[in-house]
Amino acid sequence: MGIFGALTTSVAGLRTQSYALENISGNIANSQTTAFKRIDTSFLDLIPQTGNDQQLAGSVTAKSRSTNTIQGSVQSAAVSTYMAINGDGFFAVQKPGSFSDNNPIFTGVNNYTRRGDFSLDKNGYLVNGAGYYLQGVSIDPSTGNPSGGAPAILKFQNDFLPSQQTTKISYRANLASYPLTTKHDTSVPGSELLRPADFTVNPQVNGTQPPPFGDNTKTGLQVNNKTGVAITGATTLSGASATDSLGVNFAVGDIVKVNGTDLIVTASGGVNDGTHIPVDSSITTLLGKIDALTGNTGTPSTVTNGAIVLHTGAAADLSLVSTSAGFASLGLTSPVTVVRTGGGSVGTGKVIGSDNQTFLDESISGGATTAYDGNGAPVNVQLRWAKTDSASLGTGHNDTWNLFYQTNPAATGTNTSWVNVGTNFTFGSNGEMNPVIGAITLTDLTVSGVSLGNVTMSFGTGGLTQFADTNGNVQVNQLQQDGYAAGQLTSVSVSNEGRVVGAYSNGRNIDLAEVSIATFNGANFLKRLDGGAFEVTNESGAALFGKGGSISGSSLEASNTDIADEFTKLIVTQQAYSANTKVITTANTMVSDLLNVIR
Repeated sequence: MGIFGALTTSVAGLRTQSYALENISGNIANSQTTAFKRIDTSFLDLIPQTGNDQQLAGSVTAKSRSTNTIQGSVQSAAVSTYMAINGDGFFAVQKPGSFSDNNPIFTGVNNYTRRGDFSLDKNGYLVNGAGYYLQGVSIDPSTGNPSGGAPAILKFQNDFLPSQQTTKISYRANLASYPLTTKHDTSVPGSELLRPADFTVNPQVNGTQPPPFGDNTKTGLQVNNKTGVAITGATTLSGASATDSLGVNFAVGDIVKVNGTDLIVTASGGVNDGTHIPVDSSITTLLGKIDALTGNTGTPSTVTNGAIVLHTGAAADLSLVSTSAGFASLGLTSPVTVVRTGGGSVGTGKVIGSDNQTFLDESISGGATTAYDGNGAPVNVQLRWAKTDSASLGTGHNDTWNLFYQTNPAATGTNTSWVNVGTNFTFGSNGEMNPVIGAITLTDLTVSGVSLGNVTMSFGTGGLTQFADTNGNVQVNQLQQDGYAAGQLTSVSVSNEGRVVGAYSNGRNIDLAEVSIATFNGANFLKRLDGGAFEVTNESGAALFGKGGSISGSSLEASNTDIADEFTKLIVTQQAYSANTKVITTANTMVSDLLNVIR
């Protein structure tokens, strides 16, 4: 080829370096373009066919080398609909072919982009800064799953979200093993329990047979006599100092009212009958007369370890009232009330209006939630728990609870105020339900005249426990329901799960669509379009959906152009270009010398 071959090769070198310079200039110009993918230049040598001992370096040509698979840095953005892809993939988009009445007319040709600066336009489309419209798959609001697989142009109407009736309440809580009800008294076993005998209509689970009346006890404080030792049954009601008598004497004329009957203290050796007791009598004598007045024919009231233990017996509850200074020396505080265990009518599963206060005094709050009927009308579902049995009462007893919901806050008389859900929740000594109840159905749940129909109440496995709680209340860990009122779309955003989320005026956030991410086996062979978009080629292969990277909401991908690297390539390209011109100059000098030989 000789000198003239060198000239043409150098011209090719100039052309390729110019091509490289054009790519470098484009990369630098787009260094701040969202999700721009730089174009590198690849140089290829062109070798003429010659013998093995006459091979030449050959000429050169240039081709573009795409970097579509090289990700730019992901940066946070203030706009909630901006998004960036972490990993492989492209957003599926379309660009309108024309507009009619300001509405886009799409050609149906899919393009693909990494540019995620999408914003909601006036028509409800998500459009990026280059005018490409986002595609995705709609979400079925009832299941939360994509409804289909083929992406379509996403459009979000400013419509109302229909109301949804409450069908499920999820509830998890810890019930204090000893509930601090208004009527609880730690010195009286079972006083923390709901007592059917206190109600006109037994609110326990429908059909529950109440236990017969039984003896109950109350233990007073441990006190000493005048000698400084613990009192006994022989300790007298009055006496001189340093004697086995109460710390403060009873006086003649003092009265202890027992279940409404006056038991009068008389002088020493005075009247001693069912309603009178001499002042020098023993504590045992006093307790015997109290038992007689209450009809206690079972276990007698006694003095044990310096403390009086009162028994009600099964015949009647016990009530003691006294203003005597000596009464307090018994370790008792007036008034004293001890109710029998058991009693009451058969369980009806409801609390009537006239029993409402009694129920509130013998139960504890279980939380509240707002539920919705079919029209989206809100109702306040109030819950309360009542403990109906306790393992501490001995053999044959288990820790058992009943759950109630309020059906009529204004109920009076025989109208139903609270409804028992109809289930006995029993707990073992480890504080866990035994047997486990995962869910129940609230049949025809009605509150203030609004019917919600049958509602499932789910507790899950281990959702209800009965562990000790010094506050004595119900610690609600979860109380939520699946209904909501109608609401209007107020804004949309993109989640990190790649879903478009609609925020509604009723406070609901609903997944509206799933953004489609396309991948290609030959992503670097896609054809570039204006605005950072690409189209499919035979070399890239068809778009594949379902295995792309993840999406970051409120984020944008930056250009993958490195300015420092481009400047370095710029210097190298300039030097290479200059070197090629030197070759041309040298070849020209050599041709001139050859012509001079002829002259």
